[in-house]
Amino acid sequence: MMKYNKITSEILAELVAIAGPNNVLSDCDRMEHYSHDETSVEEYGHMPEAVVTAESTEQIAAIMKLASRNLIPVTPRGAGSGLSGGAIPLYGGIVLSVEKMNKVLEIDEKNLTVTAEAGIITNELNEQLVSQGLFFAGYPMSLETCFLGGNIAENAGGGKAVKYGVTGRYVLGLEVVTPQGQILSLGGKVTKDVSGYDLKQLYIGSEGTLGIITKATIRLLGLPKAKSDLLVPFKTAQEAIDVVPLIMKAGIIPTSIEFMDRTSIEMSCSYLNETLPLEGVGAMLLLELDGNNENQVEQDMISVGDLCEANGAMEVYIAEDKNTQERIWSVRRNIAEALKVYSPVQSLEDVVVPINSIALVLPELTRLSEKYGVTIPCYGHAGDGNLHATVVKDPETSQERWHEIEEQLLSELYAFIVGELGGKISGEHGIGLKRKKYLSELMSADEYALSCSLKKAFDPLMIMNPGKILVEEI
Repeated sequence: MMKYNKITSEILAELVAIAGPNNVLSDCDRMEHYSHDETSVEEYGHMPEAVVTAESTEQIAAIMKLASRNLIPVTPRGAGSGLSGGAIPLYGGIVLSVEKMNKVLEIDEKNLTVTAEAGIITNELNEQLVSQGLFFAGYPMSLETCFLGGNIAENAGGGKAVKYGVTGRYVLGLEVVTPQGQILSLGGKVTKDVSGYDLKQLYIGSEGTLGIITKATIRLLGLPKAKSDLLVPFKTAQEAIDVVPLIMKAGIIPTSIEFMDRTSIEMSCSYLNETLPLEGVGAMLLLELDGNNENQVEQDMISVGDLCEANGAMEVYIAEDKNTQERIWSVRRNIAEALKVYSPVQSLEDVVVPINSIALVLPELTRLSEKYGVTIPCYGHAGDGNLHATVVKDPETSQERWHEIEEQLLSELYAFIVGELGGKISGEHGIGLKRKKYLSELMSADEYALSCSLKKAFDPLMIMNPGKILVEEI
């Protein structure tokens, strides 16, 4: 276990001198919010010793220099909407939040870029771009809460990744503060750059373990002029998931192909007080198509609908207006919240497999559900092979027994995903605190050793978000 120094009254006074008294918290009631993310508080929550809501890159640099001098662990935090424990201060120390760094600094229409601070909410960023007919395409499903910096730190994906890809595809430049307190400016507005090592890419998806992202320059796209959504029910979940590779092979690239099994749909509808046609339905696909030619989008919609009907679809519902589109997408976006209402203790998984293997995941989930006597609702981004299988704790199961089930089940699931299907244990939620044990077991020894060497090179004192991704004994 790592050994760090505690925050003394003198260090707390220095934090106040750097960031101001209104930006430093040290009482437990006000810090509780920063002790957890969207993982189970009971399982993973841990209190910090101080929270700093920095207002500038310079403040963050000064805080990192202070932490480095005094061997204090620092946990970067965005919106706290992560699902892997990445923003939890496992060793106490300082939680360094970017929530007050939330400005758009420049919209450059000529270069199709936007430069913004790390704490801006993704949806608010896109709202400021709409009037210019532009958008940031690489955002995740939690766009109404997540921060830009967190998206980059996790290399977040989402429903539109089938067509547009994940966050990292759109990051052209970064401003980063290192664990030593240096301020780096990486990349810029150019779309091609092989001028030395691409350090920017190392920070994308590094989960705050190598440094703190403070600003980003993002590549923008023009808003599509036409869009269509389809809701397609199937009698069984397997029939629904079997259609996904067929759609991908048909020469049409949907914006999204989302999968929802019946349990997920029912729980989300109950949570939202919403209704969908569910008689005889085992699962649904939610598809979106977009483009700049309305006739082409309509033709693609018809082709995809016909393909689904030819392969077991019970019906094809077309969401023709914005209100209907929002209703069905709201059901998909709120599944995770609905499941948490049923059981706050759960294991929301994020496995990803090659597209042609996605149909093999459901039988394994059924086997594990029956073997361990647990419910495993499943939903996710089927079009890119990324499924959120959620192992839900029965309210009557003891916490001790739950831990046994969770560890054994996940070991089997991950071994199947990686060993049998050539997949990975996380597609977008990250490793964080939650999956680091399994990563060390499933990654090759050479790759793991190289990852440890990289961490030590960037953060020799191991103060930058310690206890995440890699096990402590590195």
